[in-house]
Amino acid sequence: MRILCIRHEADPTDDRITTWCADNGVTADIRRPFQGDNLGDITDDLAGVGVYGGVYNAYDAPLHPFLNEEYRMIDAAMTAGVPLLGLCQGAQMIAHHMGAFAGDPGHGQHEFGYYEVTPTDAGRAWLPAPMHFTQAHFHTFDTPAGATRLASSALFKNQAFAVGDRVMALQFHPEQTTAGFGRWMARGDDWGRYDAPGVQSKTEQARLMAEHDPAQHTWFMGFLDRFFGPRL
Repeated sequence: MRILCIRHEADPTDDRITTWCADNGVTADIRRPFQGDNLGDITDDLAGVGVYGGVYNAYDAPLHPFLNEEYRMIDAAMTAGVPLLGLCQGAQMIAHHMGAFAGDPGHGQHEFGYYEVTPTDAGRAWLPAPMHFTQAHFHTFDTPAGATRLASSALFKNQAFAVGDRVMALQFHPEQTTAGFGRWMARGDDWGRYDAPGVQSKTEQARLMAEHDPAQHTWFMGFLDRFFGPRL
């Protein structure tokens, strides 16, 4: 069995989805459409699809035609009932595909660091209590028609939604390890994020990462067991 991992960067593949795959004897089928990879078709060995975060706007398929290939797979997975997980840009793409707003909310706030995410009543089945998660975004999404809003934060009211039990969209990045976030911190000044409203300092990020990443790891591994595991 395999998990199709749709990535938008050429970074090392040391995230928690690939770790979960290795721990469970599943192939992490990594594809990068922005580098020309085709995503193939829905096959019997496909246990799930993960659409990762990245720098591309969900609505910019005319500017970045490779996004059309990703939207083709998003639609195919939803139609076939294959578990589909969207992370940050991936979550925004699912919302956009379903006809909801995805983009800059216009309030100027950013989340870059570790921020508390609070579940809605419906979200407590997945996230029993508020937790800090890795964040790196300033775009957002509206909850699509037919979806259930699951979580919010102080700066962004829409942090997660579900469509039934086979589609999950998370604005945050529980897949990111401390090594991966360290790479983001090193690149942060190039992105201009440390001067943006809402962004934590590097000192604060390091403190919160040490405090909250172990719980984030435990939660996400359990989440993947519940979300992708039954398909195995």
